[in-house]
Amino acid sequence: MNELYNVSSSPHVRNRLTTGKVMYQVILSLMPAAVFGIYRYGTGAFLVILTSVLSAVLTEYVFDRITGKPATVKDGSAVVTGLLLALCLPAYEPLYVPFLGSLFAILFVKCFFGGIGHNFMNPALAGRCFLLISFSGVVADFSLDGMSSATPLEALASGQTVNVLDVFLGFGNGVIGSSILALCIGGIYLLAVRAITYEIPLAVLVSFSAFLALFGGRGLDPEFIVLHLVSGGIMMGALFMATDPVTSPVTPKGQLIFGGLIGILSGIFRVYGSAPDSASYAIIIANMTVPLIDEISVPVPYGLRRPREGKKGIPKSAVILCVITLIAGAALSSVYVMTEDQIAVQKAEAKAVSYREVCPGAAEFSYDEKVNEAIEALEGQIYGTDFGKVYINEAVTGVDGSGAVTGYVISVTSGDGFDGNITLSVGILADGTVNGIAFTEINETAGMGMLCDEDAFKGQFAGVSVERFTLNKAGDSAADDEIDTVSGASTSSGAVVNAVNAALDFYRTYIK
Repeated sequence: MNELYNVSSSPHVRNRLTTGKVMYQVILSLMPAAVFGIYRYGTGAFLVILTSVLSAVLTEYVFDRITGKPATVKDGSAVVTGLLLALCLPAYEPLYVPFLGSLFAILFVKCFFGGIGHNFMNPALAGRCFLLISFSGVVADFSLDGMSSATPLEALASGQTVNVLDVFLGFGNGVIGSSILALCIGGIYLLAVRAITYEIPLAVLVSFSAFLALFGGRGLDPEFIVLHLVSGGIMMGALFMATDPVTSPVTPKGQLIFGGLIGILSGIFRVYGSAPDSASYAIIIANMTVPLIDEISVPVPYGLRRPREGKKGIPKSAVILCVITLIAGAALSSVYVMTEDQIAVQKAEAKAVSYREVCPGAAEFSYDEKVNEAIEALEGQIYGTDFGKVYINEAVTGVDGSGAVTGYVISVTSGDGFDGNITLSVGILADGTVNGIAFTEINETAGMGMLCDEDAFKGQFAGVSVERFTLNKAGDSAADDEIDTVSGASTSSGAVVNAVNAALDFYRTYIK
């Protein structure tokens, strides 16, 4: 006989569905969000998407070549990772950000664990969290046309009114893939072709909404809940990230548990946390529970009896690790509670020291009712349109022992620092001359951005009376209104200059 037959026991399952087919379905489902993002944000969005996808594909290709493994880039999984990561980023990122994010996602989360099907967490989300931790200043910068503005959630937190329809359509301020309408179109397509099932998205959205209704502080407020659903990455996470077949449970029951856990964790982080992305961290944490969820949710075949010695339950090492984590968390929480008041006192003292530093002639500081009303009218919003992401915290009047005004101090915060917020006090004399600046919060890169707190940089503002300062990146400026940047820290330097300019503008508008 020339023909050989393979004899095997039933059942025999045949399916034309392949990994590549599923991945290309996901790519197609993401096209509405990608196209709208490019339409909304322009060339910047296109370059971020292109860089992220190329970085993911090249990283996987080079790794396969170096290790001698079969090339897997044709299955489209690297494209999916790069595209998902890009849609979770602002449109005008420096291109090294999506490049490094995709490289980390593919190399460290996927390839080093054995390739597709072996990664224990979603690569795109791992890449995003890596960028949030490593480059928080630029990843959380949602500038559009050179101007920074608050995201819908930031606007909501500051008491502003947010147009839910604009956010749903994608015209709010956010990441490239922020159009919920486009994401829903893609999600419906995936459900229609059965690339995903409804259990995880439904469980995520229902549990998240229930948590907000119970603990969000607004009760059963439909507009409040809907705004949270269409903001902050919840919909992207529910439809495209949490449904990753590699890092999600295999049974419908397990998927409901998994989705419910993500929704609750997202709610906790959203209501009580301060992280810039609650959904990403929630999904990654839930990814780590998938083996346990599968253990308790996969049904036992009828008639199967497990050996008594096999009923070990949760491994002892996992229990010990969990107990240690709980004890450490409780200890840290206790330390924070015990020191919270002392920390507040120290911050108040640091602020008072900075006020005296920039207004040394004052015996005491007082508040002006009209100036306070002007600050309250800002409702925590970004001040003006020419200073980046700058906020006015408070303004005080310095008076000497006889009650005469010696100057004014305006506390401002810039959210455009390279590594987070920069808060400083700006001392201004009665004639509008800047008397000096002093920092109360600055966490920039050591040896670079932190040099802004040195006299060589701060001293450039002292004793200068100008309408507005400009940043001179070339150095060796001769004009009074030019501030030489700190070498290698133009982002930090620019944030400080914008903050001082905002303080001067506030002084001229509301004090002088």
